[in-house]
Formats: sequence, C-alpha cells, structure tokens
Amino acid sequence: MSRIEVKMRQRINLKFEKVGNTTKKTAVTFMEANLDLQEQCWLPYLVGNLLGNIRKTGDNRYYR
Repeated sequence: MSRIEVKMRQRINLKFEKVGNTTKKTAVTFMEANLDLQEQCWLPYLVGNLLGNIRKTGDNRYYR
C-alpha cells in the first residue's frame, strides 16, 4: 500500500466519521460527506480494495 493511498484512506475515513455513516442505513453520498475532487477520484478505488473498510450501497451511497 502506498503512502498516498494510506493518506487518502485516512482523509476519507475522517470525513465519513464526522458525518457518522457507519451502517447501510446511515450511508451518505460523497457530496454529503464533503469530499473534495481528489478524494472523490480515489473513492471507487478504495471501495474495491479488499483491505479497505469503505462500502458502497446500490444507490451510490457510502459507509464504513
């Protein structure tokens, strides 16, 4: 895992933690989590990563 990947994962997780999306019921869009453009670009990669804890719902909402 690269340093930039670790840093982006931490930034995104911190923003998700602030909005409290820890279950499917509380999942939010990337706009609701206030992700910047760079974080939005990393999000699909981190969701598909087996080591990650970010999940995506069928209606394009995210939770950890």
